[in-house]
Amino acid sequence: QVQLVQSGGGLVQAGGSLTLACAVSGRSPNAMGWFRRAPVKEREFVAAIYWNSGSTYYADSVRGRFTITRDIAKNTANLQMNSLKPEDTAVYYCAVHSYGRLWNEDVWSDVKYDYWGQGTQVTVSS
Repeated sequence: QVQLVQSGGGLVQAGGSLTLACAVSGRSPNAMGWFRRAPVKEREFVAAIYWNSGSTYYADSVRGRFTITRDIAKNTANLQMNSLKPEDTAVYYCAVHSYGRLWNEDVWSDVKYDYWGQGTQVTVSS
């Protein structure tokens, strides 16, 4: 059984930084994605990383501000968020793709991920 436990998040002023962490227990993933859901909006892709290669992918809205990393030995991943904006306010979720291959063009698709973290609130004040 795979479980994801998230930590981090909170309240920060615009321009500030936060780091989200996601610890994976059980099977090591093929890839991890971070998604977010803002109030009255659909869940959207934020970033993803292939576990073995370390290749990363970002949504246009966060590229250059957010960085996703992973620690294979610890089976954990971080999402470093810099230059935060009020529009980054959302509940953030980590998720892993654990079985089979995740094609590059599918990293943004939440339905391709098998297990999800509990979510953590990020609030950016203006």
